[in-house]
Amino acid sequence: MRSFWLGVILSSCGIVAGDAAEFTVVIAPTASTPQPGEVATLVDAVAKVRATRAKSGPAPAVIELRGGRHQLSAPLELSSADSDLVIRPVPGEAPVVVGSVRLTGWTRSQTNPALWEVSLPQVRAGQWNFRQLFAAGKRQTRARTPNEGFFKATDRLGTNSPIALPFRRGDLDPAWNGRPGIEVILLMKWTDLHVPLTRVDSTSGIAHLPGGPRPYWMDEPNARYWVENVAEALDSPGEWYLDRTSGWLRWWPPEGVDPNETLVSAPKLNELVRLVGKATAEPVTRVEIQGIQFAETDYDLPEQGMISPQAAVPVPGTIRATAATDCAITDCRFELFGGYGLELGRGCQRWRIVGNEFLDLGAGGIRVGEPSDRTPSDAEANHGHQITDNSLRSLGRIFAPAVGIIVFQSGTNRIAYNHISDLYYTGISVGWNWGYQATPCRGNVIENNLVEQIGQGRLSDMGGIYTLGPQPGTIIRNNVFRDVESYGYGGWGLYTDEGSSGIVLENNVAYRCKSAGFHQHYGRDNVVRNNLLAFNREHELMRTRVESHRSFWFTNNVVIWDSGDLLGSSWDGTTQQFLLDGNQYFDLRLGTNRAAYRFAGQSFEEWRARGQDRNSVIADPQLIDPRRPELGFRVDTPYSASRFRPEELKRLGPRPRKNRD
Repeated sequence: MRSFWLGVILSSCGIVAGDAAEFTVVIAPTASTPQPGEVATLVDAVAKVRATRAKSGPAPAVIELRGGRHQLSAPLELSSADSDLVIRPVPGEAPVVVGSVRLTGWTRSQTNPALWEVSLPQVRAGQWNFRQLFAAGKRQTRARTPNEGFFKATDRLGTNSPIALPFRRGDLDPAWNGRPGIEVILLMKWTDLHVPLTRVDSTSGIAHLPGGPRPYWMDEPNARYWVENVAEALDSPGEWYLDRTSGWLRWWPPEGVDPNETLVSAPKLNELVRLVGKATAEPVTRVEIQGIQFAETDYDLPEQGMISPQAAVPVPGTIRATAATDCAITDCRFELFGGYGLELGRGCQRWRIVGNEFLDLGAGGIRVGEPSDRTPSDAEANHGHQITDNSLRSLGRIFAPAVGIIVFQSGTNRIAYNHISDLYYTGISVGWNWGYQATPCRGNVIENNLVEQIGQGRLSDMGGIYTLGPQPGTIIRNNVFRDVESYGYGGWGLYTDEGSSGIVLENNVAYRCKSAGFHQHYGRDNVVRNNLLAFNREHELMRTRVESHRSFWFTNNVVIWDSGDLLGSSWDGTTQQFLLDGNQYFDLRLGTNRAAYRFAGQSFEEWRARGQDRNSVIADPQLIDPRRPELGFRVDTPYSASRFRPEELKRLGPRPRKNRD
């Protein structure tokens, strides 16, 4: 690792009031002899800050990192003693904090000259296991079979323990039995499984996986799967295999890459930074991390593997905080992680997550709140965060069900001006309660986000925006959700799932979604108004469960389509259970032939006789550009009562720094 400098400056920096004397702590180059007052690592620098404060009294502090790789041997842990602290680069320099170590001493394999190998004694001794390999800042592929696509189970998984995976003969090899480190990854409905391969029985055509009995949602026939870390699968450039018994790492480098001339690294850490306070007594306060790049971490699996119920919820963040208030992470870059990027847990309040980039992560970008903490004390509650102007892309590279930004039991957050793209499940998820039980998730505002290219045919049952449970005061407005492609059912733009209640969805655009622009599974008193739904493939609106109360109002929206049916699933019930009115509809295939339109199998007149859409019209909205419906209409739409405002969508995703709040 090349030498670097780290400067630590303690001064009055505007975080707290006071006139503290300034002083500097410097990390010398690795090869030089430290001078008096210098320290050797980032952890030592934090310790020096603490010691100085203990001697001289509280003072705001700044830690500045010089350009280069800053390798952590353990996660940096900050407590309440480290409050009033800024961590940032030396101006004009680009430090990278990594959880990996460089691998050197590569030699060509004598059995296959395409392969290079290196012996790792810590692996052989059982002291180190890793599931990621990086070369020149790119994630390499763990040797897998098949190389592309998936195998398919020949039937449903078994219901007992161990889990039985019926396989097609030739896909799995009994020669793999007894080898440590071989893992099976299965995709099923809205989730995935990462489990060790216990045994392959070629006679019965059954592979045995630990765990079980399987959850109810794992009843999908012909589940797709692949197998990783198989020696025989090391057959393509970019693939690697770790033999945990011998300690040998073998890698097929990309064309023209010499491992001894390239930075090749393997992770030692799953986490990089922890802020750990005591919610009821001593929270961490006023810590800000600015402009730092964090990279190259791993992930762990339990001994029996991981079966995630949804959203890769067991996967933690790489930067984690509990009981930390009034902190900020701004203009940082997070990439090549094994898990989620950032996690704000119990007792985190009033954070600013602004202007960051989340790229090529094993799971999602940002997770907020605790999944199960429905009745926290005031000190332990999670709320009040500003999550704005972030770019999140190429997510879920290990855990496909991961979400771009997910809010569990947390309220009064603002999620705005983010760009979320290129992932395999939901873009933004808010709420974590299946039903009508009250939770702290309320008063959230989700606005001016662009969510696109999600699903990509990998999983099912997802939304550009996805909500769960009662959320009084939550507003979803001025967002664009496009190109949502599920594997099977459920590729929706606006998706109010189980128990979603008290939510306003307005002035959003949902287009090119596989299943529908809007779908409500079940919920109460949701308001869906002034939205534009366009060119969704199977339907434009869907409603699943019929309930006795008012599920939603769908009013003053513009709906235009050229395939499928307008309404999908169940539309039984009266206007006391759902109401559509004041909308403008147009099917490009039917034009203004009003008699040809069908609403849940009924003519427009029959539908209106039920009390639905009595003030709605059939008329061409005259889009400026059908490829980008969010641009609005060529002329005002005089026919309907829609108040859709395309001008509110001129700024989507991250704003220039000067225009941020």
